[in-house]
Amino acid sequence: MVLLWILASTFLVSLISLVGIFTLAIKDNLLHKILFCLIGFSAGALIGSAFLHILPECLEKNKSNVVFSYLILGIIIFFLMERYLHWRHCHEEGVCKTHAFTYLTLVGDGFHNFIDGMVIAASFTVSIKLGLVTTLAVILHEIPQELSDFAVLVYGGFTKKKALLFNFVSALMAMVGAVAGFFLTGLSVNFSNFILPITAGGFIYIATSDLIPELHKENDLKRSTAAFCAFLLGIAFMALAKKFLPG
Repeated sequence: MVLLWILASTFLVSLISLVGIFTLAIKDNLLHKILFCLIGFSAGALIGSAFLHILPECLEKNKSNVVFSYLILGIIIFFLMERYLHWRHCHEEGVCKTHAFTYLTLVGDGFHNFIDGMVIAASFTVSIKLGLVTTLAVILHEIPQELSDFAVLVYGGFTKKKALLFNFVSALMAMVGAVAGFFLTGLSVNFSNFILPITAGGFIYIATSDLIPELHKENDLKRSTAAFCAFLLGIAFMALAKKFLPG
């Protein structure tokens, strides 16, 4: 039953890679506005997921010094990946210096999706509620990421159909990671206790070092206020999820 939840959730996450198809019917100006607010909502959701769901769950089963040590380790790992593997998230339509080479982007995203799958699997083995919340956080974060990846692939010379196909194939690595994570959790009960606080650290790092600074680049007061409201809604969304999602 848990494995079915894991596979269904990671397949849903993989489908997010096809979100680029909607850019075909939306004007660039409107898309930019939607994406900007979505970045704010995603930042709030990641912070809410880390502090309201993942960390409380971890602290119930482990000592605080162990949990926060892994949390710090997660921040360090994501810092190093961004610094040396260039897993920088690009939110500028059509231009992204870090993702200069399309196939390198696909390989990097495939590995990133593999880790997402492992995280989702570990979350579901703790509880259905934590698994659903983690899946929601990943989805909300992946929407702006997949939109920018689609733009990068097209900018790099792919046709729109080819970009959608290759992006989807890369996204399916989440299901491979989910299966690996499920069996690793089965082999070691400590796996989820290790991976989840690291995930919380990663969520906090992405929100605070990448997404929130992106919001501060906007000088227009109305758009900044709208993005801040979206940020608060993201946190509120995760707070409501804690109350209403099934356990």
